[in-house]
Amino acid sequence: MPSLPRIRRPRSREIADVTARPRTPAELSAAGLTWIHLDTPDALAAGTLASRFGWHPLDVEDVLSKRQRPKVDDYVDEGYLFVVLHFPVYDPAIQRLNAAELDVFVGPDYLVTLPTVELKPVSRLYERCEENEAFREQLFSKGSGRLLYEVLDDLFDYCFPILDKIGHKLDSLEDDVFEGRSEEVVRDLSNVKQEIISYRKIIKPERSTLRLLERHVERFLPEELEEYFDDIVDAAERIWDMLDNYKEVVEALEDTNESVISHRQNDILRVLTIFSVILLPLTLITGIFGMNVRFPGFETAWAFWVVFGIMVAALGSMLAFFRLKKWL
Repeated sequence: MPSLPRIRRPRSREIADVTARPRTPAELSAAGLTWIHLDTPDALAAGTLASRFGWHPLDVEDVLSKRQRPKVDDYVDEGYLFVVLHFPVYDPAIQRLNAAELDVFVGPDYLVTLPTVELKPVSRLYERCEENEAFREQLFSKGSGRLLYEVLDDLFDYCFPILDKIGHKLDSLEDDVFEGRSEEVVRDLSNVKQEIISYRKIIKPERSTLRLLERHVERFLPEELEEYFDDIVDAAERIWDMLDNYKEVVEALEDTNESVISHRQNDILRVLTIFSVILLPLTLITGIFGMNVRFPGFETAWAFWVVFGIMVAALGSMLAFFRLKKWL
């Protein structure tokens, strides 16, 4: 029995080198509020933050897990909210939309954002706060709830260009269907449909989670800002309505494309059937007169031309009949 290949294990020095470089979260503070941001947090960074702010160990497990459903956990006694939300990002590895998870901890004087992958709207907002001190002071002075609103508002604004790209693809595919490229667009329609399905799977549980978040985040918002999260809920509903519309459009395009392909196949079958029907009587005539049976004019030139004339007349009659019936 052949021996299995040995698994190469890293040396203890290599392990020490990897664990010796912990991920350091970025941190900003102003007006008594702290914003901590870290992409793809590891166990060491999450544990350090949990010890600093007193988070529940189950929340740390949720942060480190591969995929969590969208949810809002309100720890009233501990004084913080734990929020899990999903947002669509393009995954180049599979060349399709995938769900990026954003874990958020909201306290009275802090906001911690821990996305599983880099979310550009969050990174850009953080960089803007870091570079513009006046903007940071103005935004942070309104509390952690308002800062969370700005993060989510930028993320949902980032969702609409993805929807616009899907809509543009559907418009292009509609033109391709009616321009005679039906067979070529079957795969494109399947890809767009998969993107819509993936997007719907991300947004559907998000809607109820955002309504729940709107109720629980009020204690971190001033009274004059309590209506702000209504805008986030409306954005999620608009995205869902557009996805519903795109779902109906792509299904209608699939039906139309199948009808066009079926109609084209029917045309091909009709032409082949007409050829078969035309050749049938001609084959019958040649079969009868091709037998070794003597008939009037057998082995004469004029008999050949008579038979040929009958075949031409039969051919012309059938073509005229087909044209009359508009089958040709």
